[in-house]
Amino acid sequence: MARYTCSFTIGLSIDRLQPLLLELLQGCDLEIQYYKSDYILAREIPGNVSFSKSVKVEVFIDRSSATETESRMNVIVKNEELPIHLENHCRKMFEFVKEEIEHSRHWHLIESLAG
Repeated sequence: MARYTCSFTIGLSIDRLQPLLLELLQGCDLEIQYYKSDYILAREIPGNVSFSKSVKVEVFIDRSSATETESRMNVIVKNEELPIHLENHCRKMFEFVKEEIEHSRHWHLIESLAG
């Protein structure tokens, strides 16, 4: 199973973060499957790639460390394909989602740590 993670610190209040994340993920051609105040699950729209390559994105929002001006979140991008090659579909989607978060005009990126 391919799995890529990244942690972000964003200069934005936690109350404003989730709606903007939902919009950002949908803009990445991901379908929102489930969400609550501190968690979002999205997946690639079926039919674009084979089932084993279809990517799921999980976002965990850290409510315990949030302040009025800063929010933290962890993003996991995964699928069922074996990451035999460095350039695989899951990795490409991870890089795409990561760049969208890092370059969003809706917030100020304070820190980004890829795992």
